Amino acid sequence: MDEQKSQEPVKQLTDKELEAILKKSEGKTDFPAVKFDEFTPPTWEEWVDACNALLKGKPFDKLMYTKTYEGITFDPIYTLRTGPVAMDKDLPLDDYPGMGDYLRGSTVNGYKEAPWGIAQACDETLPSENNELLKHEIDKGSTVYNVRLDSASMDGVDVKDAEKPGDTGVSITTLEDMAHLLDGLDLKTYPFMMYCGPSAVRMIALAAAALKAKGKDTSELHGVIGANPLAQLAKNGTLIKPLSACYDDMAESIRWARKNAPHLRTIMARSEVFSRGGANAVQEVAYTFAMAVEYIREMEKRGVSIHDIAQSINFGFNVGNVFFIEIAKLRAAREVWANIMKAFGAEEADRSCRIHSRPAYFYRTIFDAGVNMLRNTTAMFSAVVGGVDTYENEPYDETVRKGDEFSRRIARNAHIILQEEFGMLRPIDPAGGSWALEHLTKEMAGKIWKEFQKIESMGGFTKALEAEYPQEQILDILKQRFKALDFRKDRAVGNNMYPNMAEELIEPRPEDTPTLKKQLVKGVEDYRKDMDKEYLGKKLEELEASPVAGKLDKAIEAFSAGATQNEVYKAMIPDGEAEKVRPITEHRWTERFERLRFDTENYKKETGKNVEVFLANMGRIPQHKARADFSTSFLQVGEFNVHLNNGFQDDEGKPGSRWDKCVEALKAGCDDKGTPYDCAVICSKDDTYPEDVPALAPRLKEVLGKGKLFLAGAAPKDLEQTYRDAGIDDFISVKANCYEIIRSLQREKGMKITEEEVK
Repeated sequence: MDEQKSQEPVKQLTDKELEAILKKSEGKTDFPAVKFDEFTPPTWEEWVDACNALLKGKPFDKLMYTKTYEGITFDPIYTLRTGPVAMDKDLPLDDYPGMGDYLRGSTVNGYKEAPWGIAQACDETLPSENNELLKHEIDKGSTVYNVRLDSASMDGVDVKDAEKPGDTGVSITTLEDMAHLLDGLDLKTYPFMMYCGPSAVRMIALAAAALKAKGKDTSELHGVIGANPLAQLAKNGTLIKPLSACYDDMAESIRWARKNAPHLRTIMARSEVFSRGGANAVQEVAYTFAMAVEYIREMEKRGVSIHDIAQSINFGFNVGNVFFIEIAKLRAAREVWANIMKAFGAEEADRSCRIHSRPAYFYRTIFDAGVNMLRNTTAMFSAVVGGVDTYENEPYDETVRKGDEFSRRIARNAHIILQEEFGMLRPIDPAGGSWALEHLTKEMAGKIWKEFQKIESMGGFTKALEAEYPQEQILDILKQRFKALDFRKDRAVGNNMYPNMAEELIEPRPEDTPTLKKQLVKGVEDYRKDMDKEYLGKKLEELEASPVAGKLDKAIEAFSAGATQNEVYKAMIPDGEAEKVRPITEHRWTERFERLRFDTENYKKETGKNVEVFLANMGRIPQHKARADFSTSFLQVGEFNVHLNNGFQDDEGKPGSRWDKCVEALKAGCDDKGTPYDCAVICSKDDTYPEDVPALAPRLKEVLGKGKLFLAGAAPKDLEQTYRDAGIDDFISVKANCYEIIRSLQREKGMKITEEEVK
């Protein structure tokens, strides 16, 4: 009896009913009043005075405020009612999690009943091997089947014509491939996730046909098999078919899913193209929502209701490295989307924003790739605090190769540690009430809305793309990011800061693509050996002649008759040319510093030579060490050889000044053909430079010849010209352009420079 009672469905309260209960309970608790009168709160002015005393004359306004790429400035301290900004007006005191504008979470109880989905992407090339990986992930703790397709499969290209099958994921050409992929998966229990690029019709049809062939109900399918044509247009500059046809496919996917797989979402509005272009958080969300709004309008034109559209959209946001910005971004996104859906007339339950996230690939590095584990973990922590629904944590070695058992395990276990050890399932709204995060969220929401409105004023996302507005805005931020790296205002560990000179790069282990392709092609040929070509031809003709409504069912029949992806794709291509726009080029944060270092490595392999650096350390170790260490790290970013020493000093009763000893040490490296040193750096304290530089620099410069002479530290304005007149070519300091100085030394050495235009 108890067992029977436990299986009875629990009545689900509506948001309105739950909100009424919560409001009714307000004021009925008998908590004692909490007083904070033990200490006298300092005023804003008193706090600033205390900071200034610690700063010892350094500028408060310059050091205590931090500007971000979003145009947001972090205040040095956030309080409720004191300071430059009053926070009480920003606190959502009358809002509950999972209600209203969804600012405080998409569900009422956070992760207490349903943890975020662990959606580790599986990208093995062969469908059968990908199937094994999907099962392995579930066995080890994942809770979502997340399949990554290769480029050819997304574009409707059969494996025999694919340039590089398996480049980004699994290769799917026929029903048999999909059957191998889905074989034995528990689709009733675990959601299924697949991003399909410009159109989801073919993959939905293949999945449905595979399930029907096994005698299973398509209603088992839940999760997302989603398309995002505008993102593909922005990424590639064109599409595999006109946008109007992609929208027809989208509408047909929604209609079919609502009828046959009601818990399957078929639109996946991902921000990947913007994030990989270098966009800031405001641009990423605003442009993603602009795409989604265009989808809504196009679906409504095709007779799809706002309810069905709302239940079909899944968002995908990448999570970057700035912890508080990313939390605020995700919270603000829910609020902005709720307001957008409200404007479309959606009911409250249809205004929530279902979010899938992953760490931003833009911030992943090739050098010191182990640090990617830490970057990924902080990104996931931001995402969880921000309230995502599902998350895929990428293997730390994704910049070099597909993940292996070790890197996948580390990535997957980061989820489990946060859930099981860190207690991240307990707080319903971990960011709620934080004066800093509530303020940042409101500021972020305002900026997202303003940028979204800018796109709207241009006639929507497609019009904005054609006018090249998003491309230019993102490019501007990208250039700012690269400049900040060049000057080391932004620090990428192991790349433009703290390079590991003894590092052995991760082995790429490329796949044997020709062998895999032969195996896949043979599988397709064997599958189609006994195919009834006449029957298949009839089904393809029916598909081609079918009106838009009903095409997906016809596609299922064609795949069941043995059709390949490309045959179905061709049968569904309408007349008309696909749109063309300027693409948003993919980049990574540290790509320029990686190319710089690879140029040095290639030169070393070809010639056995390198840029040789002499440190002209003046005085005892405490006098020169700080700047010698700084200069060493600065120049090792280019993987140059930096020759260390303990300093040159005057010794009482012994002949030769510190300058003589330094010059002799530089000469000691010389042979009949000149010096092996390509540059030298004078390192000491500022108060010794007025004496050392005029006496030493001309002599070092004479020995170096055409070699560069640097001074460690930024020269005072009144002495800079004096130092340059003495022979100093440039200054190595926190204000120096690290990238340009290293590039100039490579050019002087005669290295082949690999440079790409940022566009």
